[in-house]
Amino acid sequence: MTMLTLTKQRAALHYFFAAVIFSIYGGRVCPFIESISIWQTSAYSVVVFIIMFAVRNKVIQDRAGFTNVLRELSIFILGAVALASWYIAYYDFPIESSLKIIFGIGCLGALISLDLALQAQVKHYPHTEYQQLPEQMTHMRHSIASQLATLVVFIVIMLTTVLTMIMVKDVRWLTENIGKIEEQAALVSIVKEFVFVAVVLIIYTCTIMYHWLQLFRLLLDNQQRVLIAAANGDLTARVPVSHQGELGIIAYYTNEMLNKLAESTDEVIQTRDVAIVGLSALAEARDNETGGHILRTREYVRALAIQLQNHVKYRDYLTNETVELFYKSAPLHDIGKVGIPDAILLKPGKLTDDEFEIMKTHAMIGAESLAVAEKQMGSNSFLAIAREIALSHHEKWDGSGYPYQLSGDDIPLSGRLMALADVYDALISKRVYKPAFSHDKAKEIILAGNGSHFDPAVVEAFINCEQMFVSIALTYNDEKEQVA
Repeated sequence: MTMLTLTKQRAALHYFFAAVIFSIYGGRVCPFIESISIWQTSAYSVVVFIIMFAVRNKVIQDRAGFTNVLRELSIFILGAVALASWYIAYYDFPIESSLKIIFGIGCLGALISLDLALQAQVKHYPHTEYQQLPEQMTHMRHSIASQLATLVVFIVIMLTTVLTMIMVKDVRWLTENIGKIEEQAALVSIVKEFVFVAVVLIIYTCTIMYHWLQLFRLLLDNQQRVLIAAANGDLTARVPVSHQGELGIIAYYTNEMLNKLAESTDEVIQTRDVAIVGLSALAEARDNETGGHILRTREYVRALAIQLQNHVKYRDYLTNETVELFYKSAPLHDIGKVGIPDAILLKPGKLTDDEFEIMKTHAMIGAESLAVAEKQMGSNSFLAIAREIALSHHEKWDGSGYPYQLSGDDIPLSGRLMALADVYDALISKRVYKPAFSHDKAKEIILAGNGSHFDPAVVEAFINCEQMFVSIALTYNDEKEQVA
């Protein structure tokens, strides 16, 4: 069932109950009407309200919200004038009785139109949006506080006026009929009418206030939801701009702020990514490796991390955000090589034991360099992961690696992933001291290091996605990178 159907159904119920209320009031409550039976008043009321509802369906769009209030009220007033004219023409009703009919149906129409407008706003929210420019919205806006104050004042005045009219009319009726009606019966009749009208008006007033608060809560809840999402890093959420009051202006500029913030964030991320790749390429350029190594290893790391998301041990830790952090940080794994002397870094032959000890310090140099950056910029997850990878990607599962001889789960997961990715790429790549190995040969060497050099869970992830490794190696091969 669509929202539009629900709104029309509610309007039909309002018109039906309005007809019932007027029928009961005219036939059983009002002590002023004696010449017409309840069946006659009911028939007249039902016919008039059916015609009014038919007109409503032709001229009112339920999605229009508050712009419907005057149209709906006009329909009620025209219906009231038609009914009053009928009573004057056929039953010789006095003018004050006709005015009472017009005023009564008009008041009922005002309450019903407000309720339907508010209910339509609630039901259709946030599917209807105002598209005005901020200047137009500011010029056209109606203060939500003023609207609420106006509504309260209107309801108070209406209640006071209606009840005062009833009291004056009944006192006049009682004065004119002294001696004709028993005092007790007259008092009961007056109190009955007073209570009936008061209860009807109060019920409608409470319904309106309920829908008003419902709409207000929707506006504030959506504003709060989007701001909380933004505070947690989600800049994609937006506030529906579906109100032309202060909250509509706030929603519009909240969205504008988030759009600008998202653009700035994207620009910062792009700048950071370019700086990372450039800095990493600078480090690799001093070695016998190529820029393709950076691109391939980060793809390997992401492929392994995605596989481990299905592992019961890591599924809670390896969120999509964490996997992306691993991917972004991986290029900095060998940043410490900038601190290694060329005589050692570029030596084509096998390193001596002393030279290898110096080479091993690149892990510490890289971690310390990133720690300095982290200290200057403030701690953040990206720099923390990058430092973690730089420091631990040469550690081995059995504790025989460097620089701290960590073993097992003491080695950060990011370092364990980088260790396999780095070794695999070194194996399949051509170096001055070795030819490029095939994928099968590299796989054989990695399997030989299962449980000694590499984490068995990471090796299993590698086996499960080895074809992705092959595809990555082909996509980012050194020849393509050199041509580019």
